[in-house]
Amino acid sequence: MAARDEARQILDRADASLLDVVDNLLTKGVVLSGDVVVGLAGVDLLYLRLSVLLCAADRIADVKRQ
Repeated sequence: MAARDEARQILDRADASLLDVVDNLLTKGVVLSGDVVVGLAGVDLLYLRLSVLLCAADRIADVKRQ
């Protein structure tokens, strides 16, 4: 819950810009997940589960070294 409160503080500032938001996301990292289903006439033909990790490259390098 603390991360959500910190994000709200950044977004609530009057001078917050898109750059501030992107910088915060890359510093903390974010995972986006989703499902895609392609079907025809009520029959599912293709199912994809997608996950994307967005963070700064130096954050991943630090984890690999440890």
